[in-house]
Amino acid sequence: MTRKIKALIVDDSAFMRKSLTLMLESSGEIEVIGCAKDGLEGIQMVKEKVPDIITMDIEMPKMDGLTALQKIMSDFPTPVLMVSSLTTQGAEETIKALEYGAVDFIPKELSYVNVNIVKIREELINKVKEIVRQKSLSIRLKRIKNIQLRRTTKPSQPAKSLLGNTSLPQFDCRAVAIGISTGGPLSLQKLVPKLHSSISAPIFIVQHMPPKFTKSLADRLNGMSDIEVKEAENFEEIRPGVVYMAPGGFHMTANKNSKNKYEIIVSEYPNDTLHRPSVDIMLDSITNVFGAKHTLAVIMTGMGKDGSEAVKKLKQQGGYTIAQDEETSVVYGMPKAVVDNGTADLILPLDNIANQINKVFNE
Repeated sequence: MTRKIKALIVDDSAFMRKSLTLMLESSGEIEVIGCAKDGLEGIQMVKEKVPDIITMDIEMPKMDGLTALQKIMSDFPTPVLMVSSLTTQGAEETIKALEYGAVDFIPKELSYVNVNIVKIREELINKVKEIVRQKSLSIRLKRIKNIQLRRTTKPSQPAKSLLGNTSLPQFDCRAVAIGISTGGPLSLQKLVPKLHSSISAPIFIVQHMPPKFTKSLADRLNGMSDIEVKEAENFEEIRPGVVYMAPGGFHMTANKNSKNKYEIIVSEYPNDTLHRPSVDIMLDSITNVFGAKHTLAVIMTGMGKDGSEAVKKLKQQGGYTIAQDEETSVVYGMPKAVVDNGTADLILPLDNIANQINKVFNE
């Protein structure tokens, strides 16, 4: 893209509008083309200025962010980053926003000036650039617009495979490990409810999110699914057929204790990783405890390459990996890293992943 990315900021706080403008425009690649003080003004600016991406506050006068988001997705589908409060209520509202079509969020507290401002600015800029520059943007926006409006009747595309097959072979799968980031909450809501309750192995999910957000997402998924979904707790016994989500801000690993029982360990260590929770940390642990030949890794939409190193080790030891395809990824970063490494056994669209997991267990 040769021209600058056009960003619109919708927020009732003058400080937030100024802070986000300064951070975004510091990249030299992003131009803030307008700032709106509420949802109504934001919708009008979207119509007039046609931005490439929008940052949207949730609590605003006249029209709140959730209402404005639904109107934008319906009439002017555009990628939206929610600006969310790091509270339980803020987390619940953000999960709703992601259901309504927002592609990701940034915590409101992280937008204030503090010692981490350089890292925060880089993360915000990278998210904006990756989301806007994602290949097949028009296809992705159409999918976002329609995802809550109707169920698709178009047959799913056949699976692509690096092995020349269209499905994984039957194997003794004892654990499923899922890594996901940007675009994850909505994608998980299309994946997890399709998993059969008779699956005989535990499923571990690392979704890059702050504390409180992972609990709200796990509770939402649990209410939508036949299979049990919960946020993982330290030292709890691992049960087959349960989906465990890593708590935001903590690593989730597996352990076999002195009583020969499998348990979850939730910890802040190692504390020098780029992400916490980390897909690499989780997957390495699952591979070591359950055995690579008994582990299925699924790498889905997200920025960066978290998970790719652990997948390499898994494949060297005989495990299996599914990568989400580019067209259905909000950001084709994490799955692309696996595909580029030649370590994906199957490359599947989002709608086909749950079915393939079910098939592994003869469902």
